[in-house]
Order: sequence, then structure tokens, then C-alpha cells
Amino acid sequence: MVLTESDSELDRGDAAPDFELPGTDGETYTLDSFDGDALLVVFTCNHCPYAIAKFDLLNELAADYDALDVVGINPNDATEKADDSFEAMREHVADGTIAYDAYLRDADGSVAEAYGAVCTPDPFLFGREDGGWRLRYHGRLDDALSPDDEATEYYVREAVEAVLAGDEVAIPDRPSQGCSIKWPDGD
Repeated sequence: MVLTESDSELDRGDAAPDFELPGTDGETYTLDSFDGDALLVVFTCNHCPYAIAKFDLLNELAADYDALDVVGINPNDATEKADDSFEAMREHVADGTIAYDAYLRDADGSVAEAYGAVCTPDPFLFGREDGGWRLRYHGRLDDALSPDDEATEYYVREAVEAVLAGDEVAIPDRPSQGCSIKWPDGD
């Protein structure tokens, strides 16, 4: 495990890069598959302790906000980390470990690369604007920087509530931190 901080190429107001990815439910998803007022795309995985520590929070967000779609995308090379295989992803959904709106597989890492994601978890919150998705917040989910820390501030909740209210997100983007993405080409 290597601790990495995210620093995306996307700026607030930028359009969400499109994708077409398989979901653990057998469906194929694109940005158009999501019809909420806000979209939280989190590059995550099954094995990283930083990502695992945020599963419950992401599940709660998906359950608490009807107008928010929570999408996990796993870009890790499953040959390097068997826990990140598509089958293991399906098992995490089947046993309730992951209860997001969708858990998608980015087998070649191209979607993570398009977003500028570098670690797991790496969250990007988008709001609807002119029929498309625009970045409103990219950063930490909360103030717990270690997997064993207890969060006292939930930045993502504040950001989601601002987006759903049609307001600007007042909190600054703070680099997420976690395990480096295990790129399929070995980078």
C-alpha cells in the first residue's frame, strides 16, 4: 500500500468525462444512466483500507439522498490485486458490503485516467447544469485521514446538500488520500 493524494485535472465547473462501463448487476452504465440532481463518482476498490473505511459512509449517502446517485468505479488491475476482480466486486454487492446505486468496472483504467483519479477513494461530486454534469466538488469525503480515524466533519455531506439546494459548494477541495490506483499497464 502506498499512500497517495489526489490532484485532479478537472476543475470546478468542468464537464464530467463520459464513460460506458459494466456494472456488477450486469447492466452497462453511462453518465446518462443517472437521473438524480447530483452524482457522486468515487474511484474505489475492494482491497484498500482507506477505501474500505468509507464503504459505510458511501452506503449511507446512497440511502439518505434520493436525488443523489452514488457510483463506485473500480479501476484497479485485478491481476495485481485479486480482491479487485469483477467477481469480488459482485460479491461485495451481493453481501451488502457495497450498496451504492452502481458499482462499475473500469478494467483498462481509462475512465480513472480521464477524471484524473490517482487514489482510492477519490470522489468527484457533480451537479446538473444545462442537461450535463458539472464538477462541484472534488476532495475528501470527511476529515478522517487514516482508516482507523473517526470522522468529525463530513465534507461530502455539506457539498451534496449545497448541490441539491442549487448553491455553490463553499468548502474548498481537499486532496483525497488513499492507496494508489493499480494501473492495468503497471504504472
